[in-house]
Amino acid sequence: MSASTGSPEQRLVDLGLEIPEVAAPVAAYVPTVRSGNQVFVSGQLPWRDGRLLATGKVGDGVDESQAAACARECALNAVAALKAEVGDLSKVRRIVKLVVFVASTPDFTGQPAVANGASELFGEVFADAGRHARSAVGVSVLPLDTPVEVELVAEV
Repeated sequence: MSASTGSPEQRLVDLGLEIPEVAAPVAAYVPTVRSGNQVFVSGQLPWRDGRLLATGKVGDGVDESQAAACARECALNAVAALKAEVGDLSKVRRIVKLVVFVASTPDFTGQPAVANGASELFGEVFADAGRHARSAVGVSVLPLDTPVEVELVAEV
């Protein structure tokens, strides 16, 4: 994790990252729902400039490092949705729970390493507030044949 100085927005700049536009939902849901002091961010896909970074299954056409990069992009898209909901990322008190879904072959067992792509981004952006509970789940298929989907719960 990076040093904890500066705002989350400044850390993003320091990482050379820009907050993308919030990805439009691909079905009947909204990007975020706020309930009390929690924000639930819907599953985010690895969109960049209107295109998925990869398609296919991890273990068959998508390798672990590509999948981890997809998880990182999903996390950045989740940050965009979170910022759109709360306005200022400094209002995020904690990333509470992260769920990473990995579309993978039955013999692939590296889901935790793939999920680290997202977890590490949250640590870099939110410092100690980015430390979270997590599930990394292997699934047979994800929407649009993407290899990774990330959802989260944040406290504000």
